[in-house]
Order: sequence, then C-alpha cells, then structure tokens
Amino acid sequence: MTVVTVGVHIVDILTRPVEHIPPGQDTVLVDQIRLTAAGAAAGTAVDLAKLGNQVISLGAIGDDELGDFLLMVMGRHGVDVSHIRRRPGEQTAASILPIRPDGGRPSFHVPGANLSVTPADVDPGILCTAKAVHLGGVDVTFGLGDPAFFALLDSLRAAGTIITMDLLSEMPDLLGMAKAFLPHVDYVLPNESQALLMTGAKTLEEAAEALLAEGPKAVLITMGEKGSHILTTPEAGGAVTGEVVPALKTEVSDTTGCGDAYCAGFITGLLHGQDVLTAAHWGTAAAARVATGLGSDAGITDLPSTLTLLTTPS
Repeated sequence: MTVVTVGVHIVDILTRPVEHIPPGQDTVLVDQIRLTAAGAAAGTAVDLAKLGNQVISLGAIGDDELGDFLLMVMGRHGVDVSHIRRRPGEQTAASILPIRPDGGRPSFHVPGANLSVTPADVDPGILCTAKAVHLGGVDVTFGLGDPAFFALLDSLRAAGTIITMDLLSEMPDLLGMAKAFLPHVDYVLPNESQALLMTGAKTLEEAAEALLAEGPKAVLITMGEKGSHILTTPEAGGAVTGEVVPALKTEVSDTTGCGDAYCAGFITGLLHGQDVLTAAHWGTAAAARVATGLGSDAGITDLPSTLTLLTTPS
C-alpha cells in the first residue's frame, strides 16, 4: 500500500550525551554522533518504509551535499525520492541537536528549502496513487496553503484516500496559518504544545475539541511520556469523548523523531484496517522504539518487532 509524504525534509546531525557547550575551543568527548533523514515528511517516510509500506516522498531540498546525503539515506531505506525537487542555490534544511543525558533535545536549525515548497512541487498524479497522504509540517511549508491544493485534498478524500497532518514548529503565527488545512484532512496529530498554541485553549481537552470542530475525523495529541490524547467523531468509529492511550515504558536515549514515528505507526495501523484507538497504540509502539536510540530512524526495524512491544509485559 502506497503512502505519499509531503512537506518537510531535514538532515539531523545529532550527538550524545551533551551536558554543556564547551567554552572557547575546548573539546568534549561524546559517545555517538549520527546524521539522519528527519523532518515531518522525510523522517516519517523512513519509518513508514521500515514498517513495510511503499513510500514516495515529495518536497524540496537544496542542490548541496546535505541534499545528496538526504536522498541517499532515504533511498537506502526504500523511500522513492525521485520526485523531490532540488533548488539550485538553496540550502537543504538541517538541524544540529546536542542530546542531553535525559533525552532532551535542544536544537540549532536552518529551515532552508522547506520554506519554498508550493503545490507546484506536488504531482497530483502521484497523490492519486496513494492509499494515504501524510502532510508533514504544513505550518512550515505554508506555500501549500492554496485553494487549489485544498481542492485536491478534498478530491482525494472523496475517493477514499486517508489524509493525515502533522506539524513541526511551535510558532503561534505559523500554527495559526496551518488551521486552514484542518477542514481538508482526516486526522491531525499535533503535540501538546502545538495543540494549545494552535487553538489558544487552556486545556488539552478544549484544544482537541476546538481542532475537531474544524473538520477532521479525529485529533490525536501526543504528550510524550504521558501518552496521547485521542478525540474522534462517530464517522471515525468512536464516540466524541476523549481517551488517553498511555505511552509504553522504555529506556529513553533520545526523543528526536518520536512524533514522526507515532504518525508512521498510526498510518500503518489504519492501512491494516485497525480502528483509530488501535492504530494509536501502533503509533505508540513505533515512538517507543525510536526513543531507544539516537535519531529519528533509530529503533524501528520492521512492523512485527515493533508490535511486540504491545504484548510485552512492562
């Protein structure tokens, strides 16, 4: 089953453990340094491929060495990257993440070519081949907020394609613009902070209700170690009441990419015919796998080993 991811593509440069930035030109020895494909489209695409899906990724990157690396590593994991646009003279988006011993992840980020993504970078013919389309980081790829693109999403939904949406930033202005996508998607998966900033609500329950009122079938708010808060409409197979899917206990090395993994697991569950809550448990298992290693692609090897977490006693 084909999934198309659309949106943010980033190269992450990660190192751990980092307790402080050394002064001057001092050197600190660390245990590990990695480069990974990341971002709400690229990172999710890699995880989706590892979970057994056929994946095509769409977006924009620079015509630079980081872009070369991103295409190489995504392709190595089985993602079709042949339709990603390369922008001469622009930089591929990248982040440097010094990971704290507790798994926290401050970052230094350059948005690069992601800011230039428009509907012209998204081939409607490719989207029409998909069982699911994942919009990754529409608050950053705000150029996709075009009436013609919304009409395309509506036609895909009418034909039975699942449309999911994730966010990247925690900037109120960008998140406010992303609300325009809500009537055109089936499932929205923000984190706790994004949901509150996007709606101006004081509680997660109020935020979920506000987001659901904008048009999606279900809202899944990820809350880190507290799990995820789920609110669905009857159309999505659940009562309009909130339910919390607890996180799985795991040894946390790095939380980078856990949200992307949750999206990948959730989408995979839906494509296997699972209901929203069961698919959310699949997302929870994928996120737990990623948290055990360094980077957004860590931990996940395949779907069966990921799902064993749901049957393993804690």
